[in-house]
Amino acid sequence: MNVKKELKSLLQAFIAALFIISFFFQNTRIPTPSMESTIMVGDFVVVNKFIYGINSPKFLPYTEVKIPHFRWDIFTDPDRGDIVVFDFPGEKGEFRPNPENIQYVKRCIGLPGDTITIRNKVVFVNGKPAPLPAHIQYKEPQTDSRLAGYMFPGTENWTPDNFGPFVVPKKGAKIKLDPKTAFAWQNFINREFEEEVVKIDGNVVYINGKPTTEYQFQEDYFFMMGDNRDDSSDSRFWGPVSRKMIVGEAIFVLFSWDNQIPFSQIFKLLGSIRGERILKILH
Repeated sequence: MNVKKELKSLLQAFIAALFIISFFFQNTRIPTPSMESTIMVGDFVVVNKFIYGINSPKFLPYTEVKIPHFRWDIFTDPDRGDIVVFDFPGEKGEFRPNPENIQYVKRCIGLPGDTITIRNKVVFVNGKPAPLPAHIQYKEPQTDSRLAGYMFPGTENWTPDNFGPFVVPKKGAKIKLDPKTAFAWQNFINREFEEEVVKIDGNVVYINGKPTTEYQFQEDYFFMMGDNRDDSSDSRFWGPVSRKMIVGEAIFVLFSWDNQIPFSQIFKLLGSIRGERILKILH
């Protein structure tokens, strides 16, 4: 038996299987409490990447090494209430045409063209109250107007608990642009072009060097929020998520423990395993 040849064959088979699995599923570790108690910090969540289409890995599995990527959105789009994993588009004030391998997990609240309104923490979609997630968490409404500067897009006196009405961008829809609105939307528009195309000169707004008073969206977008409404960085703060940034749907918890315990305390770490969450289906 040629041991070297056998090992090479096994390694090739392992790499091939790893890539095939990566096309359909991935495991995502939850580092923040924005979805508690639906998803807990320390949960390892299995993500169905096939449900929304074919989405190849952007990085070599378990590394930060970028590889050629493609997607084929041939199946369904996210629906209201889905727990969605997506590439983080960047903070409101950031232009990041090539974001790092950072992914968020949130609940899809609004679809392209939906009107989202939040009044005293109650979410309305197209004028109707949105269904409450089973494990939703929130406290008293926040009315501090100083929070308006942190909201998206930042042109209104909104807070996390009193927000909108905001129309989720839909491909082909248009918004009016003036220096104020262009300043608020400029990074959002730049991301669609993957380069800095918005310029404001006095009272004139330019896109790709051409003066304009409106902008037509090139992508469909989805409005995402965490179930832990008071401790969630989401679309209220940095805007809706484009269809091309969506990775898949979180379907169940593979494993869970207290990831705040260091590996140096291995027995304490093992003792923190949450058996009741293993293989828990997510809703």
